[in-house]
Order: sequence, then structure tokens, then C-alpha cells
Amino acid sequence: MSDGLYTRTLGDHGSRVVLCHGLFGQGRNWTQIAKALATDHRVLLVDMPDHGRSPWSEGFDYVGVADQVATLLADEPAAVVGHSMGGKVAMVAALRHPEVVQRLCVVDVAPVVYTGGNEFEGFVAAMRDLDLTTLGTRDEADTRLAGAVPDPGVRAFLLQNLRRDGDAWRWQLNLDVLGDDLDTIRGWPEDQVADRDPYDGPVLWVAGEQSAYIRDDHAEVMERWFPRVRRVTVKGAGHWVHSERPAVVVEILRRFLAAG
Repeated sequence: MSDGLYTRTLGDHGSRVVLCHGLFGQGRNWTQIAKALATDHRVLLVDMPDHGRSPWSEGFDYVGVADQVATLLADEPAAVVGHSMGGKVAMVAALRHPEVVQRLCVVDVAPVVYTGGNEFEGFVAAMRDLDLTTLGTRDEADTRLAGAVPDPGVRAFLLQNLRRDGDAWRWQLNLDVLGDDLDTIRGWPEDQVADRDPYDGPVLWVAGEQSAYIRDDHAEVMERWFPRVRRVTVKGAGHWVHSERPAVVVEILRRFLAAG
């Protein structure tokens, strides 16, 4: 734990790498990647606010979260890797605190406002509709969610947030805040970073080939904020690139971290 955020470190030598997970995730979602990188780096897994073991807040705000992440780097700058929501956090942190972000990797997200239908609204509704007071087992929770969330992998991802305290079940994540602030999470805090200079460090932009989160028309705004960006597309991967193609992501990150 540091500055309120729950963290865990893997590796005891080499340069520092900070991993920021996406919406409804936890730092431990990146454990496989972190273990692989820990042979050459000290890897910090961070639970974002309102997720995992980190404290809850009264509302989601990218600038506030990015500033919290930046405090973790105040004593030692690091490479920052962020996926989806965590990617936006990482980008805002780099723009607001470039002195602590040595290099940046943004995974399957762009600095834009996402509009239209969103699967995460369905996930929130499904979790809110799950009656925890009558729930017996985790398997029962999986069965009840199956109608609204048919993908077993996605259900497992969501249900990692379900915890049992004695005889009572609870959501470990702050479902009320995250559900109510989905528009903010889908957004981009343009007005809060408009006065910042572009980040001039090296930036790797990783896209899932089958994902719709990074489009060709996002390149212009990405290059405006991050002029040294290089884009890599992972074949056969959707939005959860790191869990669908972990070996490929590890190799991509190793090369990026080793580059001059």
C-alpha cells in the first residue's frame, strides 16, 4: 500500500515498470505479464481507486486518479503501462507529470470520448441485478449471470470482484461509483489537460486487431498529445489484449522497455 492505493511489487532488480489495469479489473489481472517482466524489471501492480484493495472514492475523475498514480512515482520515475481505463489514466499522468513517466505504453484505448453502445453498461446492470442476499455459492453467481453475460471468460473477469465476508457476499469494487460515472470513464478530460504540453517521451500504442477501441482516425489526436508514438497491432486479439495474447504482449513490452 502506498499513498492510499494498493500495490504489489514483483522483481528485485532492473528498471521500474508500473501496470495500470482497466475498468472492473485489478492489478492481479496483469500478474502473468508482471512475472515475465520481473526477470529484468521491478514491476508494480496497482489497484486503481474503487477497484481491488484500493480505497473507494465519491466519484471517478481521471485527473485525480492520474495524480494518485503519479505520487507512486515521485521517488523514482518509471515506465507506465495502462490498459483501457488504465491507459487513459497513464496518458493523463504522462501529460500532467512528465518528469516521473520515463516512457508510456497505452493498450487498446485512445485519448478520445467513446460514445454509443457500450458493453460495460450491460456488465454494470448484470452485477447490480445479482441478488447477493440470496446467493449461496460462486458457481450459483456464475449461473445467474450467464443470461446477461454469456461469455464465460467475461463472467469470470467480473466475478473476481465478488467477495465473501462470513455468510455475506459483497462486491469488492465500488459498483455504485463506477456504474454512475461510466460516461466520465468513457470520456477524456480534454479541458483539464488542454494547457499541457505534449508528452515528448517514447510511447507505444498497442491495439487489438479485433477491437474497436483504436481506429485509424484516432491517430491524429494520439500524435498531437504523444508525438513520439508508435503503433503495434496484435493479431487475433480483442480488447483484453494482455489476457488473450499474453506471450505476444510480453515480447512487445520487453522490446519497448529495452529500447534506448
